[in-house]
Amino acid sequence: MTTSRATLMALLMAVTALSAQAQDAAEPAVESRAEIDPWEGYNRWMFDFNDDTDRWIVKPVAKGYDAIMPEFGRIGVNNFFTNFYDFNGAVNALLQGRIEEAFGNTFRVLTNTTIGIFGLFDVASKVGIPRYETDFGHTLSIWGVPRGNYVVLPLIGPSTVRGAFGSSIDAYISPTGQMMNDKAYWGLRAFNLIDLRAGLLDAEEIMTGDRYVFYRDAYLQNRAVLETGGPLKDDFSEFDNDWDEEEF
Repeated sequence: MTTSRATLMALLMAVTALSAQAQDAAEPAVESRAEIDPWEGYNRWMFDFNDDTDRWIVKPVAKGYDAIMPEFGRIGVNNFFTNFYDFNGAVNALLQGRIEEAFGNTFRVLTNTTIGIFGLFDVASKVGIPRYETDFGHTLSIWGVPRGNYVVLPLIGPSTVRGAFGSSIDAYISPTGQMMNDKAYWGLRAFNLIDLRAGLLDAEEIMTGDRYVFYRDAYLQNRAVLETGGPLKDDFSEFDNDWDEEEF
């Protein structure tokens, strides 16, 4: 298993679309397998490396976190990190020329950071301020930058050449990317990863067939939806509907 936010969104998209639907798109009519994944040999090798890393390190820690963290704590942590993504969304919306969405995400960040106590409470959603989900990879696609080949990155997971560059820019412009304290920065990144991974402990059980193809197709489908005008799938939008009804 891979361990980036993009990986987790990809899996959740596939889960909510059901495994069969994801695999039905494994061989699109427009592109041949070689066109979809010309670096498949390397990608499979890196996928196995990431999968082993997850199996022996990330997943056991995520299980421990899931066992000791109460539900209200999980909600707060998820809200806290989503507030950072909303900030990135505001910046990218502005770069895309989507002023209304940029203002919307800016108001979300201001509301949740202040009234919501540094983002622990999602007050903005409660009062009806919409979230615009996007990233710099999406911005590059709007600017006409070619997608490039599909590639599995070390420890990060599925991406494309364009997406990998976009992710690096997003990491830099994020508030966490501006931290001067490296220990605090990597501590937050690790905590975010463990929280996201814990949310998939049950979801991953529905996967069937070739896991590599499952992840690849789910990721590419998710990006295709985003880059043709659809929303970027929120990490917990389907699995945490019950959480949305809580105090947070």
